[in-house]
Amino acid sequence: MRADGSTGRRVKYSTMLLLLVGSGLALLAATQPWFTIRLTDTAQHATTVSVAGSVAAPALTALALAGLALTAALAIAGPVFRIVLALLGILLGVSVLISAITAVSDAVRASASAITTATGVAGDASVRHLVHTVDTAFWPWLAVVAGVVIILASAAVVVFSRLWPGPSRKYQTRFAGEDGRPADEVVAEATEESPEAADADEEPPSDPAAPAGTLDRDTAIDSWDDLTRGDDPTR
Repeated sequence: MRADGSTGRRVKYSTMLLLLVGSGLALLAATQPWFTIRLTDTAQHATTVSVAGSVAAPALTALALAGLALTAALAIAGPVFRIVLALLGILLGVSVLISAITAVSDAVRASASAITTATGVAGDASVRHLVHTVDTAFWPWLAVVAGVVIILASAAVVVFSRLWPGPSRKYQTRFAGEDGRPADEVVAEATEESPEAADADEEPPSDPAAPAGTLDRDTAIDSWDDLTRGDDPTR
């Protein structure tokens, strides 16, 4: 049972809005500080290091932008390509979850580059020796929520995409006929059904009584005159 047009549009826009919100939350979380690292007294250059989400989870920004681009593509995608994009959206959501959970599960490792930049100390063991306490902010958990939202929105596309209305007619007329077939097939069928239209494109038979050389010369002269006047002699 197919839903009416208004219901299909509501389902489509609600799902796309959910995907847009999830991608936007992931992008917002990537720009905020995730961890505050307090170092031991042996550190010579800094006692506190703030670690942004883009440092703790470097892939998160790119994943969020990909989610926004995927939302835009879904707006004009056909039924088959819509499912492909939805599966990619699920993969994006899982990647967002992995990035955020990995950073939260080992904040020191995720913050190692920021600590090295602040203190000049490198190496996993040396960096861990400098860390006294780690304070985790709200933002990495928001990234986890964003990943879950992206997964749910993409799964909803797979389940409910059959209710969505088709893409706008302006995206179809150039490439397909009214029934969705490629334009070249429609033109070929129209030509087969109307052979007189194809015959109209053929050149009219020449007068057998006229010499071939005279006709060629007269045709060339007429074509030159048409070009001089700015007309197209091939019409």
